Amino acid sequence: MLGYVRIYKPDLKVREYEVYCGYYCGVCKYIGKEYGQFPRMALSYDAAFLAVLLGSVIADPDEPVQEHCVVHHIRKRTVIRNESIEYAGDLMLILAWFKLMDDVNDEGKTSAKAASVLLRSKYRRLEKKRPALCRAISENLAVLSRLESEHCASLDEAAEAFAKIMEAIFREGSSELHETFAQIGYHMGKWIYLIDALDDIEENIQDGAYNPLLYRFDFRGRVSGDESLAGETADAFRARIRERVAFNLYHYLAVLSKSIENLDIKKNKGIIENVIYFGMNRKTEEILEHKEDHKEDPDESI
Repeated sequence: MLGYVRIYKPDLKVREYEVYCGYYCGVCKYIGKEYGQFPRMALSYDAAFLAVLLGSVIADPDEPVQEHCVVHHIRKRTVIRNESIEYAGDLMLILAWFKLMDDVNDEGKTSAKAASVLLRSKYRRLEKKRPALCRAISENLAVLSRLESEHCASLDEAAEAFAKIMEAIFREGSSELHETFAQIGYHMGKWIYLIDALDDIEENIQDGAYNPLLYRFDFRGRVSGDESLAGETADAFRARIRERVAFNLYHYLAVLSKSIENLDIKKNKGIIENVIYFGMNRKTEEILEHKEDHKEDPDESI
């Protein structure tokens, strides 16, 4: 899920931050127990939020415990365990597998090939455990790969395939309110795909990788034969598309917020609102303003 769905720590209560960390550590502990230490590298902040959101409609209270771990071996950390955490852990490994396959097929990375050998048996287990989820992700990734190879200039069409992946992830992981969660996943997927494309403009210009924004808004300045735009810089391109992209990003966040309001949230509401109304909005502003240090997020380290 690319690491964009995060908390904004300064506006999170101390107790809420501890619970959030408990979910993050819970996913990490689950992956280590079920699949070994190496797969823990697949963990991201998105996993913690997914678990928090899916578990928010379940009335059973969280039951945190204090435990040591390999990374934090001196001071005990808060750890929470429940079904939504296990689902988030499984999902992280499924997505890591497909990312490795993409690296192997597109770039032939030796490191990716070696890692895929280590993860292959783990993915086979997950394929049997969550067949519908693996199938939905695989099918929509194939659609996305085809669109990328065709240099699809339709932003909506390219984002749709990724949004469908997120829709399947949230629907499959929900124990109730399946369609509401599916809508949340769908609109979050639209936002993630667009924010990632905006974030990667400079990198994709340099490496020649597909970026829907470069084709949709014709980076080379060939829109309607307007040669005056030829040779524009990445900064000039960003400035030219900023208003249009900002409108879409904030629209997706607005619809996402409306979908979340339809949930009967029973716990951890403060964490959810922090991510949606502060974390994702902050990330949107940072990337629209092209702040180079936004990926470091020192206040969010666990």
